[in-house]
Amino acid sequence: MPEPKTSPAAATWVVYCDGSAFPNPGKMGLGATFRAPDGTWHELSTVAPGRGCNNEAEARAMMAALHHARQLGATHVLIHSDSRVATDQLSGDDSEPIERLHTLFTELRDLLASFDAVTVKWIPRHRNTAADALARAAAGLPPKPAATRKYKAG
Repeated sequence: MPEPKTSPAAATWVVYCDGSAFPNPGKMGLGATFRAPDGTWHELSTVAPGRGCNNEAEARAMMAALHHARQLGATHVLIHSDSRVATDQLSGDDSEPIERLHTLFTELRDLLASFDAVTVKWIPRHRNTAADALARAAAGLPPKPAATRKYKAG
């Protein structure tokens, strides 16, 4: 009897990635969290070689996350980033290319294409705090303080 096939949605790894450069440009910290299809969680927190700006750190974080996901066995990935620059550069829309980062984004597009299925989504920063904390820790920075909302009595 043949093995039942798992649907791509059921086999999808959910990834949140973030990059941080300090000072900007400076040392680049890369962070990512991974939820495997079986529900287990994994983390990545590392320093990128060299110095770079925040946009480079964001792209390198996504690249490191994808390489790590591949090592963990991922073939279907949903990757979240709070970098508009990175997500816009990868969307295929009419984003203005960033000449200095052109080679990096070309490598990232090639890596994305090597997966069976991949989706890149932009998310607001407040939904990416775990990856941000991992990136900041790798760069030797403390986590950002939790945002507090002030409400006016109405």
